[in-house]
Amino acid sequence: MASFVIEGGHRLNGEIHPQGAKNEVLQIICAALLTPDEVTVSNIPDILDVNNLIQLMREMGVGVSKQGVDTYCFKAESVDWDYLGSDEFLRKCSSLRGSVMLIGPMVARWGKAAISKPGGDKIGRRRLDTHFDGLRKLGANFRYIEERQMYEITAESLRGSYMLLDEASITGTANVVMAAVMAEGTTTIYNAACEPYLQQLCHMLNRMGAKISGIASNLLTIEGVKELHGTCHTVLPDMIEVGSFIGMAAMNRSELTIKNVSYENLGIIPESFRRLGIHLEQRGDDIYVPAQTCYQIESFIDGSIMTIADATWPGLTPDLLSVMLVVATQAKGSVLIHQKMFESRLFFVDKLIDMGAQIILCDPHRAVVIGHDHGFPLRGAHLTSPDIRAGIALLIAAMSAEGISTISNIEQIDRGYQNIEGRLNAIGARITRL
Repeated sequence: MASFVIEGGHRLNGEIHPQGAKNEVLQIICAALLTPDEVTVSNIPDILDVNNLIQLMREMGVGVSKQGVDTYCFKAESVDWDYLGSDEFLRKCSSLRGSVMLIGPMVARWGKAAISKPGGDKIGRRRLDTHFDGLRKLGANFRYIEERQMYEITAESLRGSYMLLDEASITGTANVVMAAVMAEGTTTIYNAACEPYLQQLCHMLNRMGAKISGIASNLLTIEGVKELHGTCHTVLPDMIEVGSFIGMAAMNRSELTIKNVSYENLGIIPESFRRLGIHLEQRGDDIYVPAQTCYQIESFIDGSIMTIADATWPGLTPDLLSVMLVVATQAKGSVLIHQKMFESRLFFVDKLIDMGAQIILCDPHRAVVIGHDHGFPLRGAHLTSPDIRAGIALLIAAMSAEGISTISNIEQIDRGYQNIEGRLNAIGARITRL
């Protein structure tokens, strides 16, 4: 297993470009299964989760060719059904949560699919009910084969239906949308996720010949079509990386310009960091973060303690709460971090407490952070990355700490962040990969 050794206390300076959005590209690659024509995707990040899905597509029998540094072409004329029934396929699916989004396209086009229980971050229960219930309403049948821990999905034909999703799941909505675009008749999806990544998927499907209306709202209407054709698509910059870089600049009292962020698709993220007292400016499509010796957490209008909580879009993405919690440790003032969606994402705070942070973990969903105002810097420590987002949060903490820190299990960070040490070292960090 690889590790990072971080020499803390070095200021950052310069420009950094966010990678393509991981959460978007996993959906987009799966959508390539909906057509036998070529689908070309640009701005694909070179990260483990995405590379594993691309390799899985190859092994499924999809033609995959690399067209440039970050551009791939997918051509799904057919798939290898023998491989799709193999233990090797199921094993790979079980280590990649994004593989669950193969179901919708495969059932829509071929009337059958098989999938194991998907993997991913261990951040509490991440149920698949939204995926399965939505696909059932379209006419799919699910059978769980316990001895192989796999789901077998079949559908003689898919028919449009009205459905009210039990939760606004991004991947669940994506799966249902990809199935519904080739279902007979009209599908109406209420309480649909409407994140920019889902909007991007819908726009791409429409360019392929789908008929989706209501994009960017939580009410989608889909008129089924018989076939889709190829297209080209460019992935948005990753909003989670943008937020991570804002947090790094603040914690290290550094001046940083984050380039080409697609500002209109960041939603409430810039304002959420401003609530922590962080100054940032929009300059065209860039974000400029000036060096600050101090950032003070706001209070609510009635004087009560600030609460930062996650919510479905256009609320704050839960993927940034770990970063905001770390940033708050060196702010002036106190804040309640409320992680509503996942029940285990705050369990990394014990590592921050060992580094000298003042945090009260109230329960699996809430933590109160009492900021040090840079009066008591964090101390270097031996750390372990439990998941992608906690991993980047610990890296931010280590970069601002006094002394040397080691982070093990950085494969978790590699799953979501492309060449992160190389890009950060180029703007002043001191990170070594072992």
